Amino acid sequence: MVATVYETPDDALEGVGDGATVMVGGFVSAGSPSHLILALKRRGTKDLTAIANNIGLGDKLDELCEQRQLRKMIASFAIRASGGRRSRFEELYHAGEVELELVPQGTLAERIRAGGAGIGGFLTRTGLGTPLAEGKQELELGGERYLLERPLRADVALIRAQRADRLGNLVYREAGRNFNPVMATAADLVICEVEEIVEPGELDPERIGTPAAYVDRLVRCDPIEVRWSG
Repeated sequence: MVATVYETPDDALEGVGDGATVMVGGFVSAGSPSHLILALKRRGTKDLTAIANNIGLGDKLDELCEQRQLRKMIASFAIRASGGRRSRFEELYHAGEVELELVPQGTLAERIRAGGAGIGGFLTRTGLGTPLAEGKQELELGGERYLLERPLRADVALIRAQRADRLGNLVYREAGRNFNPVMATAADLVICEVEEIVEPGELDPERIGTPAAYVDRLVRCDPIEVRWSG
């Protein structure tokens, strides 16, 4: 399979419709597919369920709340503990206009990995005895209690890498790797924005973080500097 290269982020989102579940890579702003997020905003796609590490913490994902495009957010960091200006998402959440499922960061990563690996679920002690356990099945194994966590998959994954070849092999820059590789395994359609696209054979095979087999679409985009004001 060879990835299709698109001219613009707007074109790369062709076919992503209302009601989609969308995984969005990144950790704060590192490795966040800002151009694709802003293109999703321009398209006006609505009733979205987004899965990401964070929203409103130095990323562009919060922009989707301006026109109320999000129906639900599944994330580890979405609400500030104290202080600082509220994000658009927080304002909508406190007004009861958007759903939020908080997931511990390690559990979030493992749920996505399970979705990509075809695993039906896994056991963890994280969240036991807290509101995060509400509605989840508890099991006992070896005298210990565990929560059964279910896998996460998405219709679309929006990710970012530093470089790609025209086949779709991806190389990440340092912390930009974060959630991007695992999300690429857990979506039906994977769209990646990259800073540079090179010919096959030009990437160091030892540095490829996501093989081309997982990547459907590529679009070349310059970096966007994003700052978090706290």
